[in-house]
Amino acid sequence: MGAVGSPSAGWFQANRLRAGRLSTTWLNAEALRVVPAPVTWSVVVPQRSPAAPFAPPRPVPQPRPTPERLGGAPRQPRWRRARRLLGAYPLLAILCLQVVLSLRLVWRNTAFQDEALYLWAGHLEWAHWLHGTQIPNFPTYFSGAPVLYPPLGALADSVGGLAGARILSLGFMLAASALLWGTASRLFDRRAAFFATAMWVVLSPTLHLGAFATYDPMSLCLMAAGAWCAVRVGPRVEEMRWVALAAVALVLANATKYASALFDPVVVVMVAMNARSLGLPAKAAAARAAALGAYVIAGVIFLAIVGGGYYEAGIGQTTISRVVGNDPASVVFSYSWAWIAPVVVIGLLGVVISVAAEGDIHRRVLLATLLTAAALAPLQQARIHTLTSLDKHVDFGAWFAAIVAGYAARAIISLPRGRWSQVLATLACAAALIPAMTRGSTQSVSLVEWPNAAAFNTAFGRLAASHPGRFLVETPSIPEYYLPSGSDWHLWSNTRSIVLPDGHSISAAVGASGNPLVYRRFIQRNYFTLVALDFLSTRPLDLAIAADLDGNSRYRLVADVPYGTARYKIWERIPPGTARRLRAASPGTARRGTGTSEPTRQDASAVERRGHHRRREQHDGLPQRRILPRGMP
Repeated sequence: MGAVGSPSAGWFQANRLRAGRLSTTWLNAEALRVVPAPVTWSVVVPQRSPAAPFAPPRPVPQPRPTPERLGGAPRQPRWRRARRLLGAYPLLAILCLQVVLSLRLVWRNTAFQDEALYLWAGHLEWAHWLHGTQIPNFPTYFSGAPVLYPPLGALADSVGGLAGARILSLGFMLAASALLWGTASRLFDRRAAFFATAMWVVLSPTLHLGAFATYDPMSLCLMAAGAWCAVRVGPRVEEMRWVALAAVALVLANATKYASALFDPVVVVMVAMNARSLGLPAKAAAARAAALGAYVIAGVIFLAIVGGGYYEAGIGQTTISRVVGNDPASVVFSYSWAWIAPVVVIGLLGVVISVAAEGDIHRRVLLATLLTAAALAPLQQARIHTLTSLDKHVDFGAWFAAIVAGYAARAIISLPRGRWSQVLATLACAAALIPAMTRGSTQSVSLVEWPNAAAFNTAFGRLAASHPGRFLVETPSIPEYYLPSGSDWHLWSNTRSIVLPDGHSISAAVGASGNPLVYRRFIQRNYFTLVALDFLSTRPLDLAIAADLDGNSRYRLVADVPYGTARYKIWERIPPGTARRLRAASPGTARRGTGTSEPTRQDASAVERRGHHRRREQHDGLPQRRILPRGMP
């Protein structure tokens, strides 16, 4: 070994394996002279089994997954799950309020003529499908496909009667409210969704449709589903499936109710503006909107071709070229404003706020388009001067405008900086909903106060049982729905259509009354056994028919039944032998029957007071030609 130097020098320890034992030598770093010693290296080779020369390594044991992790998602903290549940409570509260306010109207009155017509048609459609029964050509005068809602409504009617069919409509309206919540929360946040849904739910048309067994609630629900799918489209290409789903929903909505196509452009704009807000270029956003429009147009054309000429005639008569009415445009706008004014006023405020505070121009265009939807139905019906179905159509546009109203409430609440100030602003906006709810609840009751048909059904049912034959009724859908003889549709004619023994019909255009000369010819032939007129929707024709009945010795007035503020007058055909005896007994009076058929001054004033009940659908007319019923060879 070498000498050991100064202790201030660096020292290091060298370990060496020599002769199987560990030796440690302290060496000086400055004067180092090492005498190398022989080193022996030994390699230990493990013994391998000949059976498994290359055995894989033993896997590391993994902890067994808990049941919460089997789905692959990490377990959320309890406070997050509680927050999600609390976020759903406002929507549940709104839906419960909607159920309570609409259920009040379910049992309030007898069937409206549109409800009776669609439910009766639905039962006949089932009979046609299951048994091949001959049925009328509903597609020629229905403003919606008779194979969609009417069969569903008939199923609900078979289970729960008229109330069951109305509750089905309530289910559609609840779904539309939930979809409104989802759409507004997707565009903005839950605060905007709460106020948008709450303001739409308390509108009188919304409450009315929740207790109205027509195809409007189903169509509105499908339209809402299309709008919700439209805002679900994200920036990725894989999310384009939502565009296809939106197109399917809109096509079904348009087929359920043809007039809902008026709002398809609004959904197309929603797709484009939502894409631009997500950062997509203008070309990509326009491509998405064009794709949705093309899908919808192609779907509607395909269904029209499959339906055939009868559907094309129905779409033309009930929607595209509907008969022009006599209601002034000012009256149309007045009723529309009375029903949806709260949403429109707050929506206008929302558009003003967006112009001042919204930096994204595409968001501003979207809000303005949604608010414009509220004016589409009033403008269309003012163009053709009719109040028919106005209270139902304005609710479609109000659904879109409610999103803008929710945005306005959200912006107002966000103005204060402090947390408690925003809480107070939220409570103030919620309190402002109370007057709107009171107003809507009161108006919804007036919308269901059409004439109660219980007394008429009783009187006419008794006479129909004792006078079998053919009937002329101004609104035949109501007795057809309630009376057992209603299943035989060949027996029923109305003041717009006369059904012949072979099933053909002589009819006027949809919304127009029949030709008085045609009815005079059938009365002279004593074609009808019973005639019932209320002198409301086709008053001039009713007066002409009443004069012809009074001038015919084979007819006499046998009943004068109250029908709301008006009265139903019923004539019966006198058997030949009875007519001869009556002429022999009193030649001067037998011709007039038992009373006068001329409406009184009170009846005339009642017609002028019927107000919004002039909006009756008037679907009972067929094209001005003889039409072959479906199922006839």
